[in-house]
Amino acid sequence: MCGIALVLSGDCLVVAPSTAAAAEAAASGTPFSDEGKGVSVAELKEALRRRGPDSLGCHRFHLCADGTIVGATDGVDCDGGDKVGGGVGATELCFIGATLQLRGAEPVSQPLVAQSGSVLVYNGEIYGGINIANDQNDTQSLLSSLESCCCCDLHVADRDEAYPCRESVGKSVPRILSTIKGPWALIYWQTDSKTLWFGRDAFGRRSLLVHWPTPDDSRFILSSVSPPSFSRNNSATEVSGLEAGADPDFSDHTKVSYWEELPCGIYSIHLKDLDNNAACTKEGCVVRKHDWTDSSLHTLIRWERKSTVPTVDGLISAMGSVDKGNHHLSSCFRNSREAEDSTSNGFEKRDLPSDICLSPAHRVLIALRESVMLRTNVNILYQGDLNKLEEAELAPIAILFSGGLDSMILAALLDQCLDSKWTIDLLNVSFDGQLAPDRVSSLAGLKELQRISPLRRWRLVEIDSNLANLKEESEHVMSLIYPSNTYMDLNIGVALWLAASGDGWVNGQDGDRYKHKSTSRVLLVGSGADEQCAGYGRHRTKYRVGGWVSLDEEMRLDVQRIWKRNMGRDDRCISDHGKEARFPFLDESVIRTLLEIPLWDIAKLDEPVGKGDKKILREVAKLLGLQEAAFLPKRAIQFGSRIARESNRKNFGSNRAANLASAGSVEVHKRNH
Repeated sequence: MCGIALVLSGDCLVVAPSTAAAAEAAASGTPFSDEGKGVSVAELKEALRRRGPDSLGCHRFHLCADGTIVGATDGVDCDGGDKVGGGVGATELCFIGATLQLRGAEPVSQPLVAQSGSVLVYNGEIYGGINIANDQNDTQSLLSSLESCCCCDLHVADRDEAYPCRESVGKSVPRILSTIKGPWALIYWQTDSKTLWFGRDAFGRRSLLVHWPTPDDSRFILSSVSPPSFSRNNSATEVSGLEAGADPDFSDHTKVSYWEELPCGIYSIHLKDLDNNAACTKEGCVVRKHDWTDSSLHTLIRWERKSTVPTVDGLISAMGSVDKGNHHLSSCFRNSREAEDSTSNGFEKRDLPSDICLSPAHRVLIALRESVMLRTNVNILYQGDLNKLEEAELAPIAILFSGGLDSMILAALLDQCLDSKWTIDLLNVSFDGQLAPDRVSSLAGLKELQRISPLRRWRLVEIDSNLANLKEESEHVMSLIYPSNTYMDLNIGVALWLAASGDGWVNGQDGDRYKHKSTSRVLLVGSGADEQCAGYGRHRTKYRVGGWVSLDEEMRLDVQRIWKRNMGRDDRCISDHGKEARFPFLDESVIRTLLEIPLWDIAKLDEPVGKGDKKILREVAKLLGLQEAAFLPKRAIQFGSRIARESNRKNFGSNRAANLASAGSVEVHKRNH
């Protein structure tokens, strides 16, 4: 996991005259300033270093009007200030990379610079699509693949006509990026074509913010996170309501906040176009958005389910088709647990006879187990850190743990995938001590996990806090959730940030209570389960009003806007501690499996809360032996930890007053600070 950034500046960048002020400045020939309210390179480095504490690097060069590159410099202190050099008409590109070393046999620092002069900063994990050996680093392997891409104008423009170079050279950049399985955000300079590529995966599982040029700051900037000093000065910007599933409107960026969440996708800026002083906007001729080239990925993005409304024939067929293999399948799972000490993979699909028809719950269980295995395979974690952990008998993997359905499933699956010699840290946050609902369920969940896996060392880390003592921390989290700035975002952000710190108390076996700070660098998080399995109260409302079709539409809406509502914010809050969040429920194969299952097998909202909602996951929990967790109701982290209650009392005086205020758009401010 890394923190990445780019600052693109120069005389050739102009602001689209989409407002009266911008139009007036453009007409008068007044040069746009790179200073004013903008961020500095030093501030970006400071913010990114928290995400990537192992190394920090910078690569900076100037692209002259004739296409030559001059003044390339490397190192932590390569910024040389915020002024553009290289002569009249020069464009400057400054790449920053802060690395949290998680994969590969040897440490790798970013930015990576190829022999050709191409530059890559990458924040993500590759679980498929590009072949990576256990001892290889993702970023190095990706750069090698990208360097094989064609750089002709047709490939860069991603036009429909046939490529004359197709037979003699490699694939296009969009084609390579479309094949990646796993979360990613990247910035890539393809030097031969003078093209800047950037983007996020199709579900936005890694943060990438964008600043479009404005009269106040005419630079084009990309960054994983906003610097704290800048966000504190701009946190009073009001946010309009989110339009469901819609991309942000870039037609008037001077009226929106300095940073925006970059919508999911692959983008490019052909810097040859900048010679004509083209506007650097999404709707200008410079920034291009490219289509995903993988047809299976298009299916996931559209999120179209095969069977939505139940029919009599469909129900009879489904009931009869799964009985044949369920008994044999359950035996396979039991045998895989017994054989875990002699194999690292346990139960896999290849263990099954080819003629067995799996029940929906079994299919989801297999997909989830493979997802957890991919994200927690210690053979591909950086061995230097693993050696330290083994000596101290610490935990390489932790779980953000409420004791609820989703985190209990992840814990049980991690237990199956991780060698029994390792401890598993369960990180639980509370703003009401032992009385918070999530604390109560986490203690019950710990007992159930100890029952199904008594040989595992489970360590529940109780992270207690009080809003009255979190003034500085809350201000810092405000910079992390930015550009989101509602009270709900802040409450969720603070809870996630504290939980990810892993700094709390553990109850020992002898009854002693001791201080403990988890050193796990990989955190499993249950994001995506509620959106895909009808876990929210609004899903029940939609079903009651409009039936199966309305429920399906609402769930599709939730998945398609998760990048904007959740993923960027959550990634920034968790990664601020130099830890990486991994989301097994948002694995491409898990999403595909859930879409292949009829909606009535996913949820049955005629039944009570705790039974019909997320029906498919409750059945998965039972298969894992989690009989108590299978009936737990859904609780969002802000309510289960009771931070929402404490925040409402502090900022509004009561929960009732807060509910009245939330009817409109609520702006985050520093009241009572």
